Amino acid sequence: MTFQELQPKISAIIADTNTVRDEKLLAVCQLLNENVEYYNWVGFYFANHENKTLHLGPYVGAETDHTVIPFGKGICGQVAESNANFVVPDVAAQDNYIACSFTVKSEIVVPLFVNGQNIGQIDIDSHVIDPFTEADERFLEFVNQEVAKLF
Repeated sequence: MTFQELQPKISAIIADTNTVRDEKLLAVCQLLNENVEYYNWVGFYFANHENKTLHLGPYVGAETDHTVIPFGKGICGQVAESNANFVVPDVAAQDNYIACSFTVKSEIVVPLFVNGQNIGQIDIDSHVIDPFTEADERFLEFVNQEVAKLF
């Protein structure tokens, strides 16, 4: 399914009044994981600005021990500080990387903003080296704009 085909499905999940926020977030993760071949782990992390930590929210994929990540640590922690998208074409070449699994070859993290504040991020791991393009970034920015409506 193309990103263009997925966009209205994302919007429909967010607009569904019969489900609570975490169910919607999980449904978004499932939709992306099932319909984008190289999205092998899809999840949300949410910021605790007081403690300067990220906390794992709904996700789909292999279990992870990384349920709390300090700001600045790994790709997700760096995005919490930079407020910018971070694409890692090959995790083996990245210094400040927290390995989740030896099967993960690349990662993309896109921050989630609500009223201008970075409240979290969508994190996607792939078992493929360098699959992410600018189209992925724009699509995931759209996803986060929709998700922001839940906060």
